[in-house]
Amino acid sequence: MNKWIKRVIVLAVLVAAVVVLKLTWLRPKPIPVEVVEVETGRVEQTVTNSRAGTVRARYRAKLSPEFGGQVVEIPFREGDSVTPGQIMLRLEDSLQRARLSLAERELEALRSERLRACLEAERAAREFQRTKKLATEEIVSEDILDNSDSLRQGAAAACAASEANVARAQAAVGLAETELEKTVLRAPFAGIVAEVSTEVGEWTTPSPPALPVPPVIDVLDPSSVYISAPMDEVDSAKVHAGQSARVTIDSHREQRFMGHVSRVAPYVLDFEAQNRTVEIEVELDEHEQTFLPGTSADVEIILDTRDDVIRIPTASIMDGNKVLLLEGSLLVQQEITPGLRNWDFTEVIAGLDSTSMVVTSLDQVEVVAGALAVIAEIEED
Repeated sequence: MNKWIKRVIVLAVLVAAVVVLKLTWLRPKPIPVEVVEVETGRVEQTVTNSRAGTVRARYRAKLSPEFGGQVVEIPFREGDSVTPGQIMLRLEDSLQRARLSLAERELEALRSERLRACLEAERAAREFQRTKKLATEEIVSEDILDNSDSLRQGAAAACAASEANVARAQAAVGLAETELEKTVLRAPFAGIVAEVSTEVGEWTTPSPPALPVPPVIDVLDPSSVYISAPMDEVDSAKVHAGQSARVTIDSHREQRFMGHVSRVAPYVLDFEAQNRTVEIEVELDEHEQTFLPGTSADVEIILDTRDDVIRIPTASIMDGNKVLLLEGSLLVQQEITPGLRNWDFTEVIAGLDSTSMVVTSLDQVEVVAGALAVIAEIEED
């Protein structure tokens, strides 16, 4: 009996030693986790663009001459500011000037011919009136009167023909002036020269019919920027003009800019059958920054807003609307009832209270319900 008692005592000591080792040396170390306290604040329900949006300039013109010619002057270069009507490119125009000079000389000659013809018409009219008076007094015959009337009508017709020739010559002068004016490109609005793709001495060539002319100068107004963004077709019924929007631009990732929806396209783009979108335009509200057209941008359309509600970071919510809470030193899974949500925050209608500590570092594999955990220390720079 003493032998069995000794064995039981030894076994109890071994079990106690194992328990002590598990609770001390063999005990798993708590996992450092990042947590946030449940807070109250604003939550917005938003929809975002399905693909990257683009900063565009509402006033942007890609200019090209209407016909070929040699470039003789480019007054402005990339980055220069221009005002409406300033010459941005000039082609060699000696042929157009010669045609204009010829048209003006022809106009002068035809005006002189008109003056002579109309003076003849006035003289013939006066002669006809004298002959008519003499015929009334039976001093001249009816044949002489008829001949005088024919001369009067012929002179009047010649005067009218001269008037028509002068009008045609004036039109020819206008055409020559138009052709001369087309040897220069002028700024259509105030803006900045974005690109010049030709040089002095080079030739510009017009494209064949039905093919676009490659632009030689690109000018834009950087103050007229707006955001064009594709929204998924499933959200098209929620978006309408006038809604508030929040814009993030890649060149200013640390800032967010407020704006409003100015246009929603009346049709769905179906170029990509698996990703049909509706194009929207967002006008930015007051801002002092300069944005380069072509820069990528993201848009959040604000559908609804609620203030002073319980909220947690959206990234802390797992599948099935569940979160991990740190209770003491143990991770506990908790189901919640969400309300409004966006990329940053989600409203919690039920499931949490103001003392809950929600785990946000869910990217660690070992962060699961039942694990021992401790709040991670934040390293200070």
